[in-house]
Amino acid sequence: MSQKKKYIFLVDDEPIQNEMLKDYISERYDYECRTYESGETALKDIGLNPSIVVLDYHLNAHLPDAQDGLEVLKAVKSACPGTHVIMLSGQDKIEVAVDSMKYGAYDYVIKGETAFARMENVINNIVEIQNIKDLNKMLRSTIVLLSAIIVATAGVIVWLAKTLTGGKSL
Repeated sequence: MSQKKKYIFLVDDEPIQNEMLKDYISERYDYECRTYESGETALKDIGLNPSIVVLDYHLNAHLPDAQDGLEVLKAVKSACPGTHVIMLSGQDKIEVAVDSMKYGAYDYVIKGETAFARMENVINNIVEIQNIKDLNKMLRSTIVLLSAIIVATAGVIVWLAKTLTGGKSL
Protein backbone atom coordinates (compact mmCIF):
# COMPACT_ATOMS: atom_id res chain seq x y z
CA MET A 1 0.00 0.00 0.00
CA SER A 2 1.57 3.29 -1.07
CA GLN A 3 1.29 6.21 1.27
CA LYS A 4 0.68 9.73 0.02
CA LYS A 5 3.71 12.03 0.34
CA LYS A 6 3.50 14.66 3.02
CA TYR A 7 5.10 18.01 2.31
CA ILE A 8 6.48 20.88 4.34
CA PHE A 9 7.07 24.06 2.38
CA LEU A 10 9.78 26.37 3.74
CA VAL A 11 9.32 29.87 2.38
CA ASP A 12 12.03 32.39 3.24
CA ASP A 13 13.95 34.86 1.10
CA GLU A 14 17.12 33.96 3.01
CA PRO A 15 18.47 30.76 1.35
CA ILE A 16 20.77 29.92 4.29
CA GLN A 17 17.84 30.06 6.73
CA ASN A 18 15.83 27.78 4.42
CA GLU A 19 18.62 25.21 4.12
CA MET A 20 19.36 25.12 7.85
CA LEU A 21 15.68 24.67 8.67
CA LYS A 22 15.32 22.04 5.93
CA ASP A 23 18.23 20.05 7.38
CA TYR A 24 16.84 20.37 10.91
CA ILE A 25 13.33 19.23 9.92
CA SER A 26 14.50 16.48 7.55
CA GLU A 27 16.50 14.85 10.36
CA ARG A 28 13.43 14.72 12.61
CA TYR A 29 10.35 14.17 10.45
CA ASP A 30 9.12 12.04 7.57
CA TYR A 31 8.08 14.93 5.35
CA GLU A 32 9.43 15.98 2.00
CA CYS A 33 10.77 19.50 2.54
CA ARG A 34 10.62 21.96 -0.33
CA THR A 35 12.29 25.34 -0.08
CA TYR A 36 11.17 28.53 -1.79
CA GLU A 37 12.66 32.02 -1.86
CA SER A 38 9.33 33.72 -2.53
CA GLY A 39 5.69 33.19 -1.82
CA GLU A 40 4.89 33.33 -5.51
CA THR A 41 7.06 30.29 -6.27
CA ALA A 42 5.63 28.38 -3.32
CA LEU A 43 2.08 29.12 -4.45
CA LYS A 44 2.85 27.57 -7.85
CA ASP A 45 3.27 24.23 -6.02
CA ILE A 46 0.28 24.64 -3.69
CA GLY A 47 -1.46 21.85 -5.61
CA LEU A 48 0.81 19.43 -3.71
CA ASN A 49 -1.38 20.29 -0.71
CA PRO A 50 1.41 20.73 1.86
CA SER A 51 0.64 19.65 5.42
CA ILE A 52 2.72 22.48 6.83
CA VAL A 53 4.04 25.76 5.44
CA VAL A 54 6.75 27.62 7.36
CA LEU A 55 6.42 31.15 6.10
CA ASP A 56 8.69 34.15 6.66
CA TYR A 57 6.79 37.29 7.55
CA HIS A 58 9.09 39.61 5.56
CA LEU A 59 9.29 37.93 2.17
CA ASN A 60 9.64 41.24 0.37
CA ALA A 61 12.86 42.34 2.10
CA HIS A 62 15.07 41.52 -0.91
CA LEU A 63 12.47 41.84 -3.67
CA PRO A 64 10.24 44.84 -2.94
CA ASP A 65 7.64 43.70 -5.51
CA ALA A 66 7.27 40.26 -3.89
CA GLN A 67 4.21 39.42 -1.80
CA ASP A 68 4.74 39.73 1.92
CA GLY A 69 4.12 36.87 4.33
CA LEU A 70 0.56 37.89 5.23
CA GLU A 71 -0.48 37.99 1.57
CA VAL A 72 1.00 34.54 1.02
CA LEU A 73 -0.63 33.28 4.23
CA LYS A 74 -4.04 34.39 2.98
CA ALA A 75 -3.46 32.71 -0.40
CA VAL A 76 -2.30 29.44 1.21
CA LYS A 77 -5.30 29.32 3.56
CA SER A 78 -7.64 30.11 0.68
CA ALA A 79 -6.22 27.35 -1.53
CA CYS A 80 -5.61 24.76 1.23
CA PRO A 81 -7.62 25.55 4.36
CA GLY A 82 -6.32 22.44 6.15
CA THR A 83 -2.67 23.41 5.76
CA HIS A 84 -0.98 24.49 8.98
CA VAL A 85 0.98 27.69 8.45
CA ILE A 86 3.73 28.60 10.88
CA MET A 87 4.85 32.21 10.56
CA LEU A 88 8.56 32.73 11.12
CA SER A 89 9.88 36.24 11.65
CA GLY A 90 12.53 38.40 13.19
CA GLN A 91 9.71 40.70 14.32
CA ASP A 92 9.11 40.51 18.06
CA LYS A 93 5.95 42.60 17.90
CA ILE A 94 2.65 41.37 19.31
CA GLU A 95 0.70 43.10 16.50
CA VAL A 96 2.55 41.07 13.88
CA ALA A 97 1.78 37.81 15.70
CA VAL A 98 -1.87 38.80 16.19
CA ASP A 99 -2.25 39.69 12.49
CA SER A 100 -0.70 36.36 11.52
CA MET A 101 -3.07 34.41 13.75
CA LYS A 102 -6.05 36.49 12.58
CA TYR A 103 -5.43 35.36 9.00
CA GLY A 104 -5.11 31.69 9.91
CA ALA A 105 -1.54 31.05 11.02
CA TYR A 106 -1.26 28.08 13.35
CA ASP A 107 1.59 29.67 15.31
CA TYR A 108 4.16 32.44 15.22
CA VAL A 109 7.86 31.74 15.84
CA ILE A 110 10.44 34.48 16.33
CA LYS A 111 13.80 33.93 14.62
CA GLY A 112 16.66 33.55 17.05
CA GLU A 113 18.68 30.98 18.91
CA THR A 114 15.61 29.06 20.14
CA ALA A 115 13.63 29.24 16.89
CA PHE A 116 14.45 25.71 15.69
CA ALA A 117 13.57 24.12 19.03
CA ARG A 118 10.33 26.14 19.11
CA MET A 119 9.63 25.08 15.51
CA GLU A 120 10.13 21.44 16.52
CA ASN A 121 7.59 21.83 19.34
CA VAL A 122 5.05 23.41 17.00
CA ILE A 123 5.50 20.68 14.37
CA ASN A 124 5.21 18.00 17.09
CA ASN A 125 1.88 19.54 18.12
CA ILE A 126 0.66 19.58 14.51
CA VAL A 127 1.69 15.94 14.01
CA GLU A 128 -0.05 14.92 17.25
CA ILE A 129 -3.26 16.72 16.25
CA GLN A 130 -3.16 15.04 12.82
CA ASN A 131 -2.62 11.62 14.45
CA ILE A 132 -5.63 12.21 16.72
CA LYS A 133 -7.77 13.27 13.72
CA ASP A 134 -6.68 10.18 11.78
CA LEU A 135 -7.49 7.93 14.75
CA ASN A 136 -10.87 9.62 15.19
CA LYS A 137 -11.65 9.05 11.50
CA MET A 138 -10.68 5.38 11.77
CA LEU A 139 -12.78 4.91 14.92
CA ARG A 140 -15.80 6.54 13.26
CA SER A 141 -15.45 4.15 10.30
CA THR A 142 -15.18 1.20 12.68
CA ILE A 143 -18.34 2.29 14.53
CA VAL A 144 -20.26 2.61 11.26
CA LEU A 145 -19.08 -0.86 10.16
CA LEU A 146 -19.96 -2.45 13.50
CA SER A 147 -23.37 -0.76 13.49
CA ALA A 148 -24.07 -2.16 10.03
CA ILE A 149 -23.03 -5.65 11.20
CA ILE A 150 -25.32 -5.41 14.26
CA VAL A 151 -28.29 -4.27 12.15
CA ALA A 152 -27.66 -7.02 9.59
CA THR A 153 -27.34 -9.65 12.34
CA ALA A 154 -30.58 -8.47 13.96
CA GLY A 155 -32.31 -8.68 10.58
CA VAL A 156 -31.06 -12.24 10.05
CA ILE A 157 -32.22 -13.25 13.55
CA VAL A 158 -35.71 -11.82 12.95
CA TRP A 159 -35.89 -13.53 9.55
CA LEU A 160 -34.74 -16.88 11.04
CA ALA A 161 -37.23 -16.58 13.88
CA LYS A 162 -40.10 -15.98 11.46
CA THR A 163 -38.93 -18.77 9.17
CA LEU A 164 -38.60 -21.32 11.98
CA THR A 165 -41.96 -20.45 13.54
CA GLY A 166 -43.78 -20.39 10.21
CA GLY A 167 -44.47 -16.68 10.49
CA LYS A 168 -46.19 -16.98 13.88
CA SER A 169 -45.42 -14.54 16.68
CA LEU A 170 -43.12 -15.75 19.43
